[in-house]
Formats: sequence, C-alpha cells, structure tokens
Amino acid sequence: MTATTAAKSGVSRRALLAGLAIGFAGTRAASAQGVPPNIIYIVADDLGWGDVGFHGSDIPTPNLDALARGGAPLEQFYTQPMCTPTRAALMTGRYPLRYGLQTGVIPGAGTYAIPMDEYLLPQTLKDAGYTTALVGKWHLGHAKPEFWPRQRGFDQFYGALVGEIDHFKHSSHGVPDWYRDNTPIEEAGFDNSLFGDEAARVIREHDRSRPLFLYLAFTAPHTPFQAPQDYLERFKDISDENRRAYAAMISVMDDGIGKVVTELEKRGMRDNTLIVFHSDNGGVTSSIFAGDSKVAGGLPARNGPYRDGKGTLYEGGTRVAALANWPGRIKPGAVNAMIHVVDMYPTIAALAGVETSKTKPLDGLNVWGALAGEEPSPRDEIVYNVDPMGAAVRRGDWKLVWKAALPQRLELFNLRVDKSETQDLAAKNPQKVLELKARIEDLAAEMAPPLLLMEAVRLTFYTPPVTADPALLFNLGD
Repeated sequence: MTATTAAKSGVSRRALLAGLAIGFAGTRAASAQGVPPNIIYIVADDLGWGDVGFHGSDIPTPNLDALARGGAPLEQFYTQPMCTPTRAALMTGRYPLRYGLQTGVIPGAGTYAIPMDEYLLPQTLKDAGYTTALVGKWHLGHAKPEFWPRQRGFDQFYGALVGEIDHFKHSSHGVPDWYRDNTPIEEAGFDNSLFGDEAARVIREHDRSRPLFLYLAFTAPHTPFQAPQDYLERFKDISDENRRAYAAMISVMDDGIGKVVTELEKRGMRDNTLIVFHSDNGGVTSSIFAGDSKVAGGLPARNGPYRDGKGTLYEGGTRVAALANWPGRIKPGAVNAMIHVVDMYPTIAALAGVETSKTKPLDGLNVWGALAGEEPSPRDEIVYNVDPMGAAVRRGDWKLVWKAALPQRLELFNLRVDKSETQDLAAKNPQKVLELKARIEDLAAEMAPPLLLMEAVRLTFYTPPVTADPALLFNLGD
C-alpha cells in the first residue's frame, strides 16, 4: 500500500509508516534463519465467538485450546459478515467492496467469481517458491473451470466449490459438489472428517525442500447440522438436537486440527510453521442466514457478549474467534489489537519474503508485530462493509452502523465502554456521526457495483427461469 492509497483509505500517514517499520523489522526477526515459514491457515464456517474452549465454551476444543495457550488468541480479529466476502478479503488483501463481492454470497446459480484480475494470495506465495494446497470449501466462483482453485494459484484442491453442502452426500442443492483438483469425484464419509485426513496427508507427503501454504477451510459448523453418530454420542447430554449436532461438528473440526498439528510434529515442521485460525464470520443467530437447510428449533451458535451474528454489521457478525501460533516466534498471551482479515495477505507475504507488486493496492497492513505480541497494530480503522443497503466503520473506539435502505437509521457506539452495542450515542455525538458517515460516503464513491445484485437483474430480466425454487438462486446463508 502506498502512502497515497493509505491516506485515501483512512489510514494515517503516521500509522502507515509505523506499520511498515514494525512489519519490516518484525518479519526480518521472524525470518532470521532465512527459511520462509510454512503457513497453515484454518478457517471455520459460521463458528460462534463463544463456541471454543478458549472463550469458555461448554463445547470442548482441546486442540484449538492448546494452540491458544501456546500462542495468541486474537481478541479483536474482524472478518466480513458473510462467507464469500471474507474468503475474498483473505485471498486479495482488499475489501470486497473494491471488486463487487461485498453483498451476500455467490449463489448456486451465480455465474460470477472473484475477478480474474485480482492476484490472489496463493499466486503470490507460489512466486516465493511455496507449494500451495486448498482443502475444504472454496466459494469464490464455480460456474467456469477458470474460476476454480487450481486455476487461481493452488497446486492441489480437494473439497467443495460452492457454499453449503450436505456433509455426507457432498452435494449442493442436490447437485454433486466434490472435487480433487479439477476432477469431480465420488467419495463416502463426513466431509469435515475427510478434510482433516486430507490436510494431514498433504503435510505427510509434502516435499520439505519447499515451504508449504495449506489453506484448510472446514464446512463446520455450517448448516445442515449433521455429524457422525460417534461424535453425536459424545454430546448425548445436550438435549437440544441442533446444539448437539453443532457441538459434534465443532469436535470433528477440532480433531482434524489435532491431526494437522500431530503430522507437523512428525515431519519436524512444527517449529517453523505459523498456524492461523479463525471463523469466516460470526455464528448464525437469525434464520434468514441459516442457509438452505430447514432448521427446526433454535439456532445453536453463541457469540459471547457480542450483538447479533452472521450477516449483520454488529460485532457478533464480524468479530470472530481467532488465534495465531508459531512456537518461539509468537509470544503466548492474548492480543487485543485491531486486525482485519485483509491484513493477513501482506503479513503472510512479508513473512514469505515476497513482494506484493503484482496485486492491486492493498487495504491490508502488515500486522506481524501485533501477532507476535511485540508491537501495537498499525490499524486504527475497521471497515466492516459498505454496500447499497448498509455500512459500518470503526475508528478507534467509535463505530457507526448505517442502515442505508429505507427507513434509514444511524447508530453510534463506543466499543471501549459498550462492546455489546447496547447504547446508541448518535444523538449525543453528532460530529462523530458526521465524521464516520463521511468516511462511509467516500468508500461508497469508490465501490464497485455488487455482483450479486447485477446477477439478480440478469436472472430476473434477461434469462429464462432455471429453477422453481428461488432459495437455490439467492440463498443468503451459504
């Protein structure tokens, strides 16, 4: 990011220079041995902030808890409020509003993808000599083979292209969705168990002469709430069926993460491996975002003290359970610094020792110093999202939530004293409202048209119907 770009995106020149200094010094220290680290990047799907052991959950997550104890729980780690936008932000280091993926998710009938002129994280890491693998969920474009992971920088791909899949049938809306590389395959088993096994295999067979980037994207605990019977038996004391299956899914994921760590240790790779874990958004608290599955009863996710959940711009939808672990390089202890998922691209690229000159201007900042527990984060702003229906932005402790669709509503919160967003201070702080509203308007002026809305126009007015069920076209919960 240049100084001009940083100023335009609301990052002060002083913060930018501090971030660069921290980043370069920190990454030099991290790479003191001259060997780029392996990167294991793990993403959960719709995991509640409060549904991990290191946040006090009644659902045991011993492997995640061990990583948290030995590393850094990231207590102000932010994502986008939904699946596709978060994954796009990770892959590009840029806010999805820049390229039209800020609204909803790519639906089953969607013909668009993360734009082909974006230079993705695995492409940058391949430039640095990394072997790159994706195990799990893609959800960044499926309509054409050129949109698929193998054509976007991954040497290996195993998993699903679309969003919500049946965890046993491996199908999306009744259509098979299970691939190895570019080839559809049929395979029995619970998808998240298979993902854990596959990730362990990738590590076991990895050529250690090259660094490894493994992106492990679980579909747990996304709907439908399904799990193997032996895992359901672990939670037989939970009377609510949804919560029981949800807990079992998290347990499957945690066991898979344990297999990954064990394999790293067996291969002698653990000491030079950065592990990052987070959810793609908050847990689901509203049925509109629960996916195509018909969920009877209450939704099981718990987002701790944070308001609402997936699909919303409140903290419960965007502040997620997260951690980073690298033995000897990341100090144990919670990191309470603002970090956005877009920051992971430049941070990882710097650790890999590769330039980001092939990318478009990044919104992300190198936050290695904050991850390592050595420096404050250079980030002083969070852009939650901006689209035609609403937006939210945070500067320092102040956060403005703007519901732009009629009836319009503006809410202002001070997160330092009100992390649960219960006290709207807009009427008492009109100047702060104007300041943050102006920032949103500037971002809106730079915004690309949302591709989901463009697709809706195309499907409504320019093509014949392709399905009798509109939920298959525009499913907000995938």
